Amino acid sequence: MKKVALAFDLGGTELRAALIDDAGCLLAFSSLSTDAAGGPAAVIRQIELLAETVLTETPDLSPIGIGIGAPGPLDPDAGVVIAAPTLVGWHEVPLADILHSHFQLPVRLENDANAAALGEWRYGAGRGAGSMVFVTVSTGIGGGVIADGRILHGRRGLAAEIGHMTITSEGERCFCGAVGCFEAVASGTALGRRATARTRPSDGSVLRSLAADADVTGRHVVEAARKGDADALELLDAEARWLGIGFTNLLHLYSPDVLVMGGGISHGFDLLHDQMVATVRERAMPAYRNVPIVAAQLGRHAGLIGAASLIFDGYGKADFEPMSPKSTDKPGTSVSAGKKEASNG
Repeated sequence: MKKVALAFDLGGTELRAALIDDAGCLLAFSSLSTDAAGGPAAVIRQIELLAETVLTETPDLSPIGIGIGAPGPLDPDAGVVIAAPTLVGWHEVPLADILHSHFQLPVRLENDANAAALGEWRYGAGRGAGSMVFVTVSTGIGGGVIADGRILHGRRGLAAEIGHMTITSEGERCFCGAVGCFEAVASGTALGRRATARTRPSDGSVLRSLAADADVTGRHVVEAARKGDADALELLDAEARWLGIGFTNLLHLYSPDVLVMGGGISHGFDLLHDQMVATVRERAMPAYRNVPIVAAQLGRHAGLIGAASLIFDGYGKADFEPMSPKSTDKPGTSVSAGKKEASNG
């Protein structure tokens, strides 16, 4: 009998929901703009509304549980969002308990990057691998690590913050306060910033014509490179070198069977691939040089599919209950009452 799960992908700008079966297929989908400034109560009400929409589309199917990917840092074992920087007021929020109280279903909470990694490993580019590193290169850089068939969580689920490993002692300061973070030099934002600095408004360049009156973005660079623009191709070459340096570190640290690249900049994967691989082969120890570097396959649905798979993995186990044994909240507790205030650490 087909099992289905209700999955959510909670982002700072968009909240997405889907009903997904155990083959990784989306059976129903809905989304809306996240009320990020409204605090936990407003967003949880949005989750409830989206769930109603998705379940109404599939009245003959009943989910066996709820999987949700959310911005970190968060504690997947306790089901608590520790401090989400893109969501106002989200400090020590027991999200798994809150959703369990409302839906009366088992709930699994996971870091959004880990959820996407799990989706690609179960159903996408990493399928069949024993271990995998997933890197998403978009506005920032995030990722997840599958080690020996399990998500690498570390203390309180904070492992694999790969965007903040230092890969240079120079460059722009990262939002975290450090200089030389992988994210600060190789994200789509960093690529767009370099392209903007290289050009001028109304200079007639392909990059500026694509950007119109706005700053150039990483996606503009990819688009211009596909048109054969020399500036864009040079920028992508430098981007590929930075990514290759970061990937070399990840290969040395985790020794995966495959490294999967996703995110907005992966739309230019074919343009980046050769230089990324060349950089890895130049810098990596011999045993790591031939690890495949491949493009993600599931696109923007990877996080939803991975969140759903958390439910299928746990189904039938004795501990298949809400993930927050440390919480003392009772069913029916309001979001505001259940929220534990803490410093934003």
